[in-house]
Amino acid sequence: MRIERIRLFALRLPLQHSFETSSHRKTGIEHILVELTDADGAVGWGEIASPSDPFFCAETTDTAWHLATTYLVPRVLGAEWERPEELETSWAKIRGHEFAKAGFSGAAWDLWAKRAGISLSAALGGTRAEVVAGVSLGIEDSIEALLVQVARQVDAGYGRVKLKIAPGWDLAAVEAVRGSFPEVELHVDANGAYPSTEDSLTMFRALDGFGLTMIEQPFAVRDFVGHAALQQHLDTPICLDESIVTVHDLDTMLRLDAGRVLNIKVSRMGGLTEARRAHDLAERAGVPVWCGGMHEFGIGRAANLAISSLPNFSFPSDVSGSEKYYARDIVSPPITAVNSVVTVPTGPGIGHEVDVERISRDAARVFDSAESRRPEEALR
Repeated sequence: MRIERIRLFALRLPLQHSFETSSHRKTGIEHILVELTDADGAVGWGEIASPSDPFFCAETTDTAWHLATTYLVPRVLGAEWERPEELETSWAKIRGHEFAKAGFSGAAWDLWAKRAGISLSAALGGTRAEVVAGVSLGIEDSIEALLVQVARQVDAGYGRVKLKIAPGWDLAAVEAVRGSFPEVELHVDANGAYPSTEDSLTMFRALDGFGLTMIEQPFAVRDFVGHAALQQHLDTPICLDESIVTVHDLDTMLRLDAGRVLNIKVSRMGGLTEARRAHDLAERAGVPVWCGGMHEFGIGRAANLAISSLPNFSFPSDVSGSEKYYARDIVSPPITAVNSVVTVPTGPGIGHEVDVERISRDAARVFDSAESRRPEEALR
């Protein structure tokens, strides 16, 4: 198989409801869409779901655009490969930039599955026909506003709710939600907002009494020792997210008992191949996983749905219906959840048609290898 053309589209979609984490609030999402076309005209789609700002990680939409056009495109264009794992070796020398790599990885897997006439789920080794979805809710202006949002999602059929927390928005918010929704499956996500101190330990010990499914990423990205120490004081499992970029990070987590649940984000781990490796390693270690999200559009959300069909995805994943986030998505049919259950597509590749006309019309930036000179110097 040989890639003959690559197009990139930077597209922004407004969110239905603004979303605030411990670092910032956002009202819309801009991601980069990757289209790979092979010599026979077959097309695969991927999504670079990097944040616009350097708060979740060091990558941004701008750095991903530069990395993709300057370094990834020259390595992928014209490359000969039989499986996606082989194509990924073409960029193995590039350090970091996992989000940018993930977009190209997803497009390669979609293209390969389409050429094989199988679903992306089947290509990855998925075993489920349906995936249970949960929702993630940001920090609101008041606890009353938060309860309105929780009620809306519970009424929509979602049984798992994840709450973003931060210093000053933690115990009271959790207590209010747990008191109003005693049966909901509840977990919290700090995005590394807390210092590893005695005061934090006291707060997390208090959270330990609310029957949470997990406490996600309480401390800084590289603080494996702090997470391990905290886990020894809690019954609630700690889940690591930002800390786990490679399977080597996961091995560190397992050896230190720094977390007992893993959030697999395809984008954070550089694509579907590395994400599947993490799933397999966690499964062998007896550690359950679930699939987190980055407010993906339909292309990335479909890839998340496919990998969530693997057997060790034991908790609801962030693959809720597109309508929760966007008034109109870029794939057809849109991804929908019925009573928190999403059907895994069985059609070739991601199993959804991509609205190429709309993407081309609305994109803020477009790169087309057919109209650009190949930057040979990037290969040196």
